[in-house]
Formats: sequence, C-alpha cells, structure tokens
Amino acid sequence: MNSVKLTQLLAIKYPIIQAPMFLVSNTKMVIEAMKSGIAGCIPALNYRTHEELKAAIKELKFAKVNGGAFGFNLIVNKSNVKYKGQLQILCEEGVDFIITSLGSPEETIKQAHKHHIKVFCDVTDLKFAKKVENLGADAIIAVNNEAGGHRGNSSPKELIKELVENCEIPIISAGGVGCKEDFDKIMNYGAAGVSIGSPFIASIEANVTNEYKQACVKYGANDIVMTERISGTPCTVINTPYVQKIGTKQTWIESVLNRNKSLKKWVKMIRFSIGMKATENAATKATYKTVWVAGPSIEHTKEILPVKEIVAKFVN
Repeated sequence: MNSVKLTQLLAIKYPIIQAPMFLVSNTKMVIEAMKSGIAGCIPALNYRTHEELKAAIKELKFAKVNGGAFGFNLIVNKSNVKYKGQLQILCEEGVDFIITSLGSPEETIKQAHKHHIKVFCDVTDLKFAKKVENLGADAIIAVNNEAGGHRGNSSPKELIKELVENCEIPIISAGGVGCKEDFDKIMNYGAAGVSIGSPFIASIEANVTNEYKQACVKYGANDIVMTERISGTPCTVINTPYVQKIGTKQTWIESVLNRNKSLKKWVKMIRFSIGMKATENAATKATYKTVWVAGPSIEHTKEILPVKEIVAKFVN
C-alpha cells in the first residue's frame, strides 16, 4: 500500500485529474483546470497532426500555473498508428504526465521516464494493475463500472480497496464522481486521487455542441446504456432516441467475423473508425444521429458552468 497522494505526485492543490475525453477535452478546459488547482488531461488523438499536438503542448506550458499540472492520454495498442510519433512529441516537448490506455505501457514508461515524465496506466482489474506496477508505472488509474466511455466491471469501492491492498503504487479512481459526496467517499476508500470526466462535458469551455452539453443536463444516471456500436468494445452513451433506434449490439456480420481470430482485429479497427466518426459528428455538429458518450455521474449535472465552478463543487 502506498500513501503518496496525487497532490504530491503532480504538485497540485487538489487530488483531481480532469479526465481525458475524446473530442471533448481541449486546452481551454485544461488551462482552467490548472488555474483551479487540479490537473488536466487531453487525448493525444484529439489532434489530427503532430504539429497540432506540439502547438497544444506549447500553449499549456505557457499557461501553466503553480498548483496545476497537465498531461496527455495515449492509446498504446497497435491500432493507433500515431502512437510512436505522439509519444516522441510528448517526451521531446515535455509534459507532466501521460495516461496510457488499451495496450502495454512498457515502451511509454521507458521513454517517458528518460524525460522525467510520470506515467499513469488505465486498468480495470488487479491482474493488469500488477503488470503495470511491475513495468514501472508511477500510478494506476482504476477504471470502475461507473466510468464514462470504456469502463470496468468492478464497483469503485471493490476495485479501489483490492488495488490499494495489493499494490505499492498510488491508486487513482476513475468513474462515479459527480458531486462532493462521491469525491469524499472515493477518497475514504483509500484512493490517492480521482479522475473526473463526464461532469466537465457540460462546461462553458468544452468545444462540443450545446445539444451535447444540454443532454448531460437533461439526462441522468438511469439514461446511460452500454453500446458495442462505437468501438466494438462496450462503451457508455446517453440513451437518446437515435441510440434506441440503432440498438446497442454489434451487427450479425460483425458478430460472425469477430469469431474469426485473423479477421477480428480488422473488424474492430473498422468499427472503431466508423464509430469515432459518428461520435465526432454528434459532438461537433447539430445532427439527429446523437451518439453522446457520457457516464452516470451526469446525474449531478444541473446546468452548464465554467470549469472553475465545476471544480469548486468538488473541493469546497
């Protein structure tokens, strides 16, 4: 068990990471997060080119304040053809931390540590937590069954307690924090900090449609469903009429092809590409095809607010 808190790891005021959200997170949000005394993180895949990623890092470095930190999320499996180039840029330009998802973080940890960058790894169970710990991760992001997007299978309490008892590095909980009461509860389970995503979708600074933000205000925990139609891997979305219409299961042909080991990877890549395009359109354009990714913590989102006011709800 490790007693190091996220505040010590990243030299921040409050033990909170504004979670990386595909198409939602941006530099404006992270700058406001840093000003509010927490850390902010952006998926590297939110930037189409290496030049755009470099520009974002430079902007965040210029805006960084004492008591705030910033990082980027890397998809580290083979389906992300941009991975190696993005890792190189993050290391060369310099960031406070990297969060790895969906693959082995071994190379990321090795390269990042050469540049004194901390690496936190997404895991959903003890087996993978021990793997990343043995690889030298600085902390574990424990993704529970209340997380938005791709989530785990264990409850926050169950997962945090198991990992805290069996791991030597800090445990950062991801999922299920929508209000101060949730935050305090998670910290009392022994977490070193929390990663909060969905409540920040309905922020002034989020660069998504007003319809998406209003959906996070209008809908609640009972309106979140799992779908296989975005990435091929179960993912949480708001149960809009469009989601109800298209269903949440993969098509019969995807199901058949997924049973073929040699074709499975390609089916997932194609589904991921189609699903991400649909998500992008829903997030950035007014469209009837509303595939809005969110977690049950939107239950406590009652209005669209600036990032600093959302942070204040958790820490005051």
